[in-house]
Amino acid sequence: MTLVAEVGDFRRFATAPSFMSFTGLVPSEHSSGLERQQGAITRCGNAHLRRVLVESAWAYRYLPLVGKQLRARVNAAPVEVQRTSWEAQRRLCHRYRRLTAAGKPKNKVVVAIARELAAFVWSVARQPEFVAVS
Repeated sequence: MTLVAEVGDFRRFATAPSFMSFTGLVPSEHSSGLERQQGAITRCGNAHLRRVLVESAWAYRYLPLVGKQLRARVNAAPVEVQRTSWEAQRRLCHRYRRLTAAGKPKNKVVVAIARELAAFVWSVARQPEFVAVS
């Protein structure tokens, strides 16, 4: 609900990268000629939305499992949303584990996961079933 309240209409973002930019979860860049240097996240955009996504990203430390109560709620969602959400669960958990195994700092890993989570959220929010509800 926080995401919907903060964003409003997801259709105003034509692409997932534009939504990620709105959250401030994209790397800053300093370019000159052929040189391209990327830095920390820009932090431009909606700070509350960014915080919620980063806090949510911490959940991907754990294996993707669906309990009884969650299964009942998931079964009520449209099939395409279920498919996308399960794909996000598997992919983001795997990416978290891969990046931490590579020795990346956990805070940076979580921000990277939050950025990709924003893309999945954008994808689900753009589904016709979701747009009709919101």
